[in-house]
Amino acid sequence: MNILIIAPHMDDETVGMGGTIAKHVAIGDKVYVAIIAHRAYERVYNEEINEQEMQAALASKDVLGYQDVNFFGLADERLDMCIQDILIPLENYYNKVRPDILYTNFCGDNNQDHRAVFDAVRVVIRPTSANKVKRVLMYETPSSTDQSPPLTQNIFLPNFYASIDGFLDKKLKALSFYEREKRTFPHPRSEEGIKVLARKRGMEASLHLAEAFMMLRDEWV
Repeated sequence: MNILIIAPHMDDETVGMGGTIAKHVAIGDKVYVAIIAHRAYERVYNEEINEQEMQAALASKDVLGYQDVNFFGLADERLDMCIQDILIPLENYYNKVRPDILYTNFCGDNNQDHRAVFDAVRVVIRPTSANKVKRVLMYETPSSTDQSPPLTQNIFLPNFYASIDGFLDKKLKALSFYEREKRTFPHPRSEEGIKVLARKRGMEASLHLAEAFMMLRDEWV
């Protein structure tokens, strides 16, 4: 199958669902990743730093083993200014990949870029689109999904779990290349935090280690 993963920023694809990516690759699926924004730190874009982050993303890709990553290079922290800027290149890439399964970030993340990306995705995957995707899931992003305020629309309620037994070490290795995104425990994006979340999500579904998702669409024909 063709698998398309939408990541607002470099590292979201790995911290959110790196184990599931590696699992898809292991069973022979073709995995494609669209990274929407470039990287800006302290609200300043630096081309050299951004290039370093792109190299980190490519190193992470090599560890996880997936087929293709496409960097859209849109403005970090400003994606919510014009959804159409996301929509046009995303729709083009979507039609090129023609995914059977699509993963995107959670719609209620505590990050304006993440919410803007989801708003673009929901248009691209509308049921009347020419290339209709059969399964759509949202993944959680530690330090964004879990930081949303306690409002109904911001609560991540997983209804689909993927066992990542045998794939967590690969996820952690892939994450290690994102040096600027590393944090220390108890930060959710620390190595220990990622391990704790994998165990927690596993326990919720009687699995050892898991990543959790919210299923938005699942069609059986």
